[in-house]
Amino acid sequence: MRDGRAPRGFAAASIKTPGLQGGTEERFAGYGVMGLAFRSGHYLALRHFPASSIGPGFTAVWHRDPHRRWTFYADAPAEVSCARYFGATSAGGAERVPIDVTWTGPRSLRVRVPDVLAWQVHLAATAATRLLSSASRLLPDRSWDSDRVLGAMGRVAGLLLRAGRVRLQGSVPNGQHFQAAPRLVWAVTNSTALVGGPDIGPPGLLPHQDRLGDFWLPQRGLFAVGTARFDTYDPTRHHPAAPAVTPWPMLWPPGPVPGPHGRHPATPARTA
Repeated sequence: MRDGRAPRGFAAASIKTPGLQGGTEERFAGYGVMGLAFRSGHYLALRHFPASSIGPGFTAVWHRDPHRRWTFYADAPAEVSCARYFGATSAGGAERVPIDVTWTGPRSLRVRVPDVLAWQVHLAATAATRLLSSASRLLPDRSWDSDRVLGAMGRVAGLLLRAGRVRLQGSVPNGQHFQAAPRLVWAVTNSTALVGGPDIGPPGLLPHQDRLGDFWLPQRGLFAVGTARFDTYDPTRHHPAAPAVTPWPMLWPPGPVPGPHGRHPATPARTA
């Protein structure tokens, strides 16, 4: 398979020529692991958005521990990254840390957060992901602005991918309305992760599918290239971003705390 047709090629293109949808909402473009559940009860997600309408591009990692406590890590301030929309649900808060994403092959990537996470992800196209990606290419751009279309797409995607409930529009924990547009999709076929040192075990379904507001976390690992948009922040209607946390979360074993001070610019994903 040519690299241009593999997820690494599409991810590289999203970085080289990042583009945002038109509109007045808060908009992002890039790629990420929509979510990956582990049998141990851990859950991980990745967002790499080189294009943002509200600030510099950024990379973020979401982590849920087996007690359903969420922490959001990002290399940009909470006010311009994922905590702006999901931080209200986070018991662990939001941490500003350096995050490294390196493509180790056309369908493999490695994610590292110093002293927190070492995560390897392997991807592949399946009959279901090929069908969804082909259908997405046929949709006119205006369809991605329609809650009705996105609602139907989410229901179909959940069934085809056997990922549980998938919802591409609704409200996030901080109160904004969201629309997610995964234009290209691949399945996560294998993954390993060390969290705080220990291996968290193999991927596997959660006993009960989790969600953040109306965003349901897929039960099976999915990687997507696409865009997202959210209501413009309104302090009279929306919760503020979770404040940055400087102490080490109690979940982790003792160790050095990634420095929260100073600005960490968004680091572009590298290829090995």
